Amino acid sequence: MTKSSSFLQPAIPKFDGFYNHWSMLMENLLRSKEYWNLIEYGVIIAPPNATLEQHKLVNESKLRDLKVKNYLFQSIDRSIMEKIIVCDTSKDIWDSMRRKYQGSTKVKRAQLQILRRELEVLAMKDSESVNDYIGKTLAITNCMTSHGERLEQTIIVEKVMCSMTPKFNYVVCSIEESNDVTMLSVDELQSSLLVHEQRMHAQHSKEEEQALKVSQSGRGYGRSRGVRNGCRGPGGRGRGRQSKKFIECFKCRKIGYYQSECLTWEENDANYTEFDDSEKMLLMAKQEITNQAKDEVWFLDFVCSNHMV
Repeated sequence: MTKSSSFLQPAIPKFDGFYNHWSMLMENLLRSKEYWNLIEYGVIIAPPNATLEQHKLVNESKLRDLKVKNYLFQSIDRSIMEKIIVCDTSKDIWDSMRRKYQGSTKVKRAQLQILRRELEVLAMKDSESVNDYIGKTLAITNCMTSHGERLEQTIIVEKVMCSMTPKFNYVVCSIEESNDVTMLSVDELQSSLLVHEQRMHAQHSKEEEQALKVSQSGRGYGRSRGVRNGCRGPGGRGRGRQSKKFIECFKCRKIGYYQSECLTWEENDANYTEFDDSEKMLLMAKQEITNQAKDEVWFLDFVCSNHMV
């Protein structure tokens, strides 16, 4: 049984645009390796007529400097290394990085503060869609990342959920109850919100369509309601386009046709008599009977629907 004597190597800090933070981490790493004197003073240069001992020290210094350069090469991105003209020694690389990025750190911090403020006050508008709002949020967070601010997915998810419009309140509550927000990605949240948004649009369109049908039906019924052409019931006007299902004939009181189409009517029918509008018309008559049915009195109505004794 063997025991492993290997130790975890310290992680090499990656340069993320913030020189002060990166230089602090890198300095700590190089000091722990006893390489920091090469950054401060550079490699040892052999004097004229150097002795063998001095040449030995120079070679050891160059070898140690190569190790420091190796750390720097792993820490700095290739696109940044291409901008460094002089990189003969580790001290040359370090000094070049300080000149290029130490002065711009303050500017980046100021820009980062502005982006943090924008993200803090950001809220979804009533006219915005889910895609538009999440796209705006990701644009700000991605810009913050490029300035050195590393945001976890959970922070972005919580920001989106707490800044939606009130019409998404029940949707957000449903997502919180059915999911672990700490494990929810931005893409998953966006997909869930899009599904609910489409449902809300479909429901809204359906309600508008139903309201329009009710409105049109009410106006049409109001215009066509009445009695015309010897019929009673809806659709008196424009009867050519209306169904005769509810039409009542004024002659025989049957359903399904107009007075002009009635086949059961005769001119001598006792229930009907044509009158001239210019003549006076007797609506009721009283007749006294002097026979045995003396006490009976009859009232005759020529236009009534039902005739009773």
